[in-house]
Amino acid sequence: MSQLTHIAPSGEAHMVDVSEKPDSARSAIAEGRILMAPETLRLALSGNAKKGDVPATARIAGIMAAKKTAELIPLCHPLALSKVTVEIKPDNALPGFVVTAEARLVGKTGVEMEALTAVCVACLTIYDMLKAADRDMRIESVALVEKRGGASGVWRQDGRGDGG
Repeated sequence: MSQLTHIAPSGEAHMVDVSEKPDSARSAIAEGRILMAPETLRLALSGNAKKGDVPATARIAGIMAAKKTAELIPLCHPLALSKVTVEIKPDNALPGFVVTAEARLVGKTGVEMEALTAVCVACLTIYDMLKAADRDMRIESVALVEKRGGASGVWRQDGRGDGG
């Protein structure tokens, strides 16, 4: 494992200086799941949840969260994102939703935290909108699936990357 870039030799945390790094196209994909009772999933898909359209609201919340990641995560760089997508797909086998987010930009640092934040907040929004119907919901398996760009090149969770 390489050395942590946010820790100074003296041990204190600091923001990494990326000013000398070249700009490159960067992207990251993250995924997570929210599990719920089958009736809760049906309620969410029916459009009759008391708080409104669950997938649409969660999608917007995830996009907004990605744009605010630097305000939420200490030492994250504020980024000018060029694209954020959040997909929320029902999965009857869970039952629940699979949430996938992709963040993109051309810049000096990666967008992994933005994609992960989008997934987490989208899942939390789904929970918030449905908690009156099902407090047993669980958010699980939030993970980075893929990242591209920068010196490390392509990395995929399944190990099929180019390693830079």
